Amino acid sequence: MYHYNNEEQVKSQFKGIIFLIMLALLLSLNLQAQALKLGFVNSAKIMQDFSEAKEAQKQIDGLQLKIQDSLNIFNKLYQDKLKDYQQKESMLNEQAKKEKQQELILLEQQYNEYRDGKLGRDGELAMLTQRLLDPIKEKVLKVISALAKEEKLSFVFDRNDAIQLVLYGDDKYDYTNLVLDRLKRGSGK
Repeated sequence: MYHYNNEEQVKSQFKGIIFLIMLALLLSLNLQAQALKLGFVNSAKIMQDFSEAKEAQKQIDGLQLKIQDSLNIFNKLYQDKLKDYQQKESMLNEQAKKEKQQELILLEQQYNEYRDGKLGRDGELAMLTQRLLDPIKEKVLKVISALAKEEKLSFVFDRNDAIQLVLYGDDKYDYTNLVLDRLKRGSGK
């Protein structure tokens, strides 16, 4: 019985300590929240209006168009061969059918390999996108960081159509145009 009461006292003291810690954290967060200054930018607008990003996007779109054209040609070739096979299938012997089927399977595999090599996660388009956009994103982040320090902002959030990290923001806290202005003047280098 003595052991049970001692255990209850320890639990009660532990709960009290946890309560005091939580109270201290809440009070400290409340004091810090009063000193927080927040801002937001629209990263999609920045990337859309920044000339370096527009030029990079043109190159990416050009490669994507070339790849898509090649895939369309590849697909048409496959569809033509498939249609030809289906039309002649009844007249082919088993050996000829197997050869045509193997030819179609091989063509489909080549198509998939080409598509994955060009459009896959580690494909040519992804590599070009990364090579062109990563330095631009770094430059944008440097400008945002410098601006945040100058304006004494605690946090800068992103607010664009694709990702809504800020559901509401008064326009006076929108630093998008300041970031664009600095990027265009070249102070983000």
